[in-house]
Amino acid sequence: MRILNLYACLGGNRYKWGDEHEITAVELDPELGRMYQERFPKDKVIVADAHQYLLDHFREFDFIWTSPPCPSHSRAAFGSRKSIKASHKPLYPDMKLYQEIIFLKHYFDGKYVVENVIPYYDPLIPAKKRGRHLYWTNFNLPSVLSTRKSISMEDVNEVGQWCVFHDYNFRNYKGKQTIQKIARNLVDYEAGKTILDTVLGIEQNLNAEQIKLF
Repeated sequence: MRILNLYACLGGNRYKWGDEHEITAVELDPELGRMYQERFPKDKVIVADAHQYLLDHFREFDFIWTSPPCPSHSRAAFGSRKSIKASHKPLYPDMKLYQEIIFLKHYFDGKYVVENVIPYYDPLIPAKKRGRHLYWTNFNLPSVLSTRKSISMEDVNEVGQWCVFHDYNFRNYKGKQTIQKIARNLVDYEAGKTILDTVLGIEQNLNAEQIKLF
């Protein structure tokens, strides 16, 4: 299967996908791109704007996973902004999230997942809530994606706990973002595997039905 993994970060969602697929990962941060390539040497890694890459290359793939930046939608970030001085510059929600949902629904023939946080507002497009995340898909998701317990942001050893949770040493990162932000942004790999397994099961059933027809 040809898979496009957008806003790939360090490949939390991809970790349990194996190496039998043709995976292209797009990440804007060069340091994260370098680390992703080291982690998944068989993947094709492109350092570029994922939003534009989707528009230019969506026809080349069978399955697309996209996780647009979430801070401008986050309930936690909005809560902190409400409590600060009125002189703080307000922040528009980044509408690239909804652009990609609408675009994929109407233009893409394969299976897709758009993943993001539960926002501080009512979602503008209905989504499937699983744990702390929302998923927009064109296929049915299992009711439970992962049984693993996530890490509390109040944990005094948060980074260390995330390293264990994602089976990766985030302290190797030498770029400009905070380690906490990177670790929190990664999707639970069990959820990522459950979703891809669901897509593969759908495709296998479709192929079986087509064979029966002939």
